[in-house]
Amino acid sequence: MPEDRAQTARPFVAGVNHRTSSLGLRDQLFIEDEAVPSVLAVLREKGLDEAVLLSTCDRVEVVGAHPDPQAAAETALAVLADQVQVPLADLKAQANVLFDEPAVLHLFNIAASLASLVIGEPQVLGQVKAGHRMAREGGMPTGVLESLFQAAYVAAKRVRTETGVGEGPVSIAAVATMLVGDLHGDLGKVSALLIGAGDMGEMVAEDMIGEGLTNLTVIHPRERRARRTAKVLGCTCDSFENLDALVPKTDVIIAALGGGGRIVGKDLVAAALKARRRRPILVVDTAVPGDVDPAVHDLDDAYVYDFGDLERIAMEGLVGRGTEAEAAQRIVDEEVRAYLSGRRERDAVPLVADLRQYFEQQRAQALAEAGGDADKATHLLVGRLLHGPSTRLRRAAAEADLDLAAAERLLAHLFQPDTPGGEENDT
Repeated sequence: MPEDRAQTARPFVAGVNHRTSSLGLRDQLFIEDEAVPSVLAVLREKGLDEAVLLSTCDRVEVVGAHPDPQAAAETALAVLADQVQVPLADLKAQANVLFDEPAVLHLFNIAASLASLVIGEPQVLGQVKAGHRMAREGGMPTGVLESLFQAAYVAAKRVRTETGVGEGPVSIAAVATMLVGDLHGDLGKVSALLIGAGDMGEMVAEDMIGEGLTNLTVIHPRERRARRTAKVLGCTCDSFENLDALVPKTDVIIAALGGGGRIVGKDLVAAALKARRRRPILVVDTAVPGDVDPAVHDLDDAYVYDFGDLERIAMEGLVGRGTEAEAAQRIVDEEVRAYLSGRRERDAVPLVADLRQYFEQQRAQALAEAGGDADKATHLLVGRLLHGPSTRLRRAAAEADLDLAAAERLLAHLFQPDTPGGEENDT
């Protein structure tokens, strides 16, 4: 038989996401688009020739393929930790590491927006394609990984066209946008301030922008994060130190810092309302724990909605979306099975070709030695083809190194005669 081929690359995922890690760690690990090529180059230097980096608010994950996926995942985590000087142990403690089928399912769910903080958000597929494109430009996704991403896009398209999981507004964010419209009217005439950059706060801001908001300012104690969020949202940013001056100019405050610091206090809002001559302020507190002092609720003309309020208002829509999500998940599971089945079939093709080549070599040799005697050639061929397997079977059985029942089932499966129609006869 021909020598063993190189081991087939196997899918893996390594990194952090909103389900496994803290927002603080994801903030630290976040890699700007401009830095992605250099990170991919480091991954390639470390032996990861097939890799895509997904860096979003929800996740910083390497999706790759490698003959040794466990070692590759370890390498990917080490590279991510080194890039932003995060202790590797801290990263591993909150890391998401998957191999083979779970890794495939994870990527398909990401592309179909079933692994997002809010199911059905429309932006995620574009983010996946952007990460894939940047990796392609670096020659990274080839072979197994390229086919994996193309299959994920097929699954995402089916979810989008066959279910309503992405239809209508994104629940909680849409509720916030609706409240702004009810209080202030045309969002094109509204000024908004995003404090912090939590996932839900950013989604609320995105939804408002989609409905016409143009005047949005972002502030964050970490200036780098404010700039990054402003770039993503296509708006302006300001210094966190200017909070007191910014609030009086603001119709809508989106609080998304977290940490329980009560950044938006009663005195701050009271002074702003006075300066605004009682023009109302809508405060949307998406942080957990909240950023808004409960005493703000007591102020006339201050309308405060926390995460729980938004959830309750959106409950009906969430129930409907959940039903669609179940249908979407069934589609994704179906596409994962189809991909894995096709992958296994493709992986078997070289082995079948090698086996056929080996048989042909033995046949030609037997014919040459038999001098044209077909009966002799047949006996020679059968003897040669069976000699090696028979010897190894007897030796393995004698050494108790073989499951004879499993071997019998395999041989029966491989050499079972086909029916005239080409289907295997199971009787």
